[in-house]
This record gives sequence, C-alpha cells and structure tokens, in this order.
Amino acid sequence: MKEAIYDAVVIGGGPAGATAAADLAGKGRKVLLLDRAGRIKPCGGAVPPRLLKDFAIPDSLLVARARSARMVSPANRRVDMPVGEIGFVGMVDRDVFDEWLRARAAAAGAERRTGVFERIERDEDGTAVWYRDARGEELREVRTRLVIGADGARSAVARQNLPGAERIPCVFAYHEIVASPPSTPEGFDGGRCDVYYQGKLSPDFYAWVFPHGETASIGVGSANKGFSLRGAVKEMRGDLGLTDCATIRSEGAPIPLKPLKRWDNGRDVLLAGDAAGVVAPASGEGIYYAMTGGRAAADAGEAFLATGNPRALKSARKAFMREHGRVFWVLGIMQRFWYSSDERRERFVAMCADADVQELTWQAYMNKRLVRAKPLAHLRIFFKDMGHLLRLRPLPQ
Repeated sequence: MKEAIYDAVVIGGGPAGATAAADLAGKGRKVLLLDRAGRIKPCGGAVPPRLLKDFAIPDSLLVARARSARMVSPANRRVDMPVGEIGFVGMVDRDVFDEWLRARAAAAGAERRTGVFERIERDEDGTAVWYRDARGEELREVRTRLVIGADGARSAVARQNLPGAERIPCVFAYHEIVASPPSTPEGFDGGRCDVYYQGKLSPDFYAWVFPHGETASIGVGSANKGFSLRGAVKEMRGDLGLTDCATIRSEGAPIPLKPLKRWDNGRDVLLAGDAAGVVAPASGEGIYYAMTGGRAAADAGEAFLATGNPRALKSARKAFMREHGRVFWVLGIMQRFWYSSDERRERFVAMCADADVQELTWQAYMNKRLVRAKPLAHLRIFFKDMGHLLRLRPLPQ
C-alpha cells in the first residue's frame, strides 16, 4: 500500500535521528520518524552543559552532576581532575533521555512509527522506504523525498547506499546499569566519573564507572574480538564492591571512532550520528556530537528540500567538520598513541595530574572546541608531552 509522500523519513530515533526529525518538523516539513522498539545504546551518559543550552534540554533530565573525574593507570595510580567552577559533567539515562527527544520530535509535528528498516527502492515515482512493522511481520512501504539514516554504527542505510560505509572502524562497547549506593569502602563514589586506562580491562580503549544518581554505568570498550568485555565489567564490580548490586539492564553495541568521508549519496540519502561516525576518538563521547550532527543533517535536508539540489546534502558534513574536525583529529592521534601500551597509558595518566592539562581539558569539554586563549599553557603542555614521548620525564612515584 502506497502512502502520502513525506518530505523526509528519518531512520533511527536516537539523539541524532530525533534531533533531525524535530528540527525538520519544526520547519514545517512532513516527517516520519521510524525507530525500532526496545533498543538502548550502551553509553556512559555524559553530557556537557553546552548540550543543555544548544538543544534546550531541561535540567530535570539530568540524573546526576559529576564534579570530578578520576583517571586510573595500569599501576593503579589515581589522578583526580576536579571540574572546578567552570561547570559539571551531566549524566542522563539513555532510555529516558532518548524517549524524551522522540516525544519532542512528535510534539514538533513528526509522525512516529515503530519498525525495522529493510531497504530503499527507486522507480519513476521516486524513493520508497520499506520496513517491517513492530511485530516484524508485515512489510510496509512509504514514499519520501529524503532519507536520513541515523540507525547506528552498523547502519543498514549507510551500507546499502554509500560504498565503503561497512568498513567504518569501531570498538565494541558493553556496560551494565546497576543499582548503586552513594559510595563503597572499596572506592566507588557516586559524585565522580572514573576512567580506567588499564590493559587488563581494555587492551586498546578504556573502561568506565559513571554515576547516574541511584544507579551507575559500568562499562568497557575494545576492538579486540577475543577480549572478554563482560569479564572486565565483572572484575570492576568486584574491585569496587558492587558485585551484589542489582543489575538493572545490560547492553552492547559497536561504537564508531572515525567520521565517514562521505555522508550522502548525492541523491536522496544523508547520514547522521553514529551512522556517520561522529563519536569522538579517545573519549568515546557521542551524545553531543550525535545531536549536533542531527541538526546539521536537518539544515542540509531543508536546503535540499527547498531547492531540489542534491549538492546541498554535502553541507551537513562540511558544517560538522568545520566546527569539530580538528578536535576529532587531535583525539584520534591521542588514542592511537597513548592507548597502545600500558607503559604509554601510565604516562598519559601521569600527564593528567598537570594543572594546565586539567584546565584546558575541562575547557575543551565544556565548550566543545580547542581552547586557544592560553598559548603559554599550550606551550608548557607541548614540552611536557615531548618529555613523556621521549621518556625524558620520570613517572611520579
């Protein structure tokens, strides 16, 4: 059964897809938001204050405000990085947060449906999106002028429409949401984000313990297919006295670590969020960048719908990379070098104790751009980095 033509069909209702759908519907476009039911991405849930401001997110969606981060080295050296007066690390629960975003898209005028994307077909009448209904039984068709693929790191939309999209580099993430106490004698602190740079917990990425108010996210990422992510989480729970805490849910999924070189097919398809690869290397931060990418997709989509010129779709990637490409480049270098061995991880954590490093790190996190206001601090960090790179600086005892 053919239906009325939509201006845009958005595949995927996470932060990127829901943002794109809300923005396009708010511009008066006829939008269908298609999302599969019951899918929650494994995620620490950290969001910067800038996200709340840029996307009008109410404080009520925050389940916690972390005021400090702790970096833990392979030798169990602990370096605390207090945020100070410049802000906080907000925490959200993805099941509640993502649903709120989808509901906002619907309130803006987007139509919501539950279903699983199958394929895109084109004929003399235009573009058709085929999907299976919520039960996975009936195959249905809708017509559209534009498809926005926001269906995750292994995006079916991307694989079918952009050559090479299946080769996007990823780590696999797994986490458990547990009912947690405010603290434990073993070292868990419900007001602090803990990040573990230890090869035994992740041979090529990191592990985390993030507070969520009455719960906590305990997770790990790695691209090593033979590494036991569940085993690493079990070890962390034991070390922190959280073994007996109830497990509320657990999730696993691939997380991309490099933006695709192309986000559109030059005709009628545009990618956003994880499907486009916009998760920050080294940190794995994705919510802010997903929503930013969703907004860029909506802006480019609106230009395409208004003019009919498919070249307008290219502006989504150009706008995103102009704003965040340099940060992604720097973080990519950091990950490839500092995460490659425990000896280098040890030096990386040691560097985090430096006051200049802490200040510029938090400034960059809060503002989502490289900080240039203090050139002397950058110069000091450069010489300290070179000292560690050349092993001229001793590790603290």
